Amino acid sequence: MIKEYLELGQIVSTHGIKGEMRFNPWCDSPEFVKKIRTVYFDKNGEKSAAVDSARPHGNIVILKLRGIDTVEQAQECRNTVLYIRRGDAKLPENTWFINDLLGCTVRQFDSDRVYGKITDIQKYPANDVWTVSSGDGKETLVPAVKDVIISADIENETVYINALKGLFDGEESVREDEN
Repeated sequence: MIKEYLELGQIVSTHGIKGEMRFNPWCDSPEFVKKIRTVYFDKNGEKSAAVDSARPHGNIVILKLRGIDTVEQAQECRNTVLYIRRGDAKLPENTWFINDLLGCTVRQFDSDRVYGKITDIQKYPANDVWTVSSGDGKETLVPAVKDVIISADIENETVYINALKGLFDGEESVREDEN
């Protein structure tokens, strides 16, 4: 099921005395948060706040929300998870929300072969790595790179891949050892 409101990250502490907060973003980079104009305090979008400013500070974001003007008000927000509306986020082509990929069936793009479901996604500097779990409990780590990931049909919860030789079936790697 595609959710309308997605987790953006969590307020972890205050910053200064004018209501700014240290925000831990759960997205690819703190830069993504700079583009968001409205955040929500609940997963149903019932309570919102305009973003007055958001500036990356290392791995976190210094966030200022309209209506939160004192350190005491900011402290009350500590540990709060903030959400964004899906339509407010502009993703590059062939980029998906992690929340949408989890649970998707992974299929070979040019056959009916099903490898399993995505059960976890780990973020690494070079690329993400997806854990694909088969029905028999076997887990395979799949690199989320353009040579492997062909497309995703989020509405039908299916991801199409071009499995590298040996990735799922234990065959020898395509690359031969040089002797």
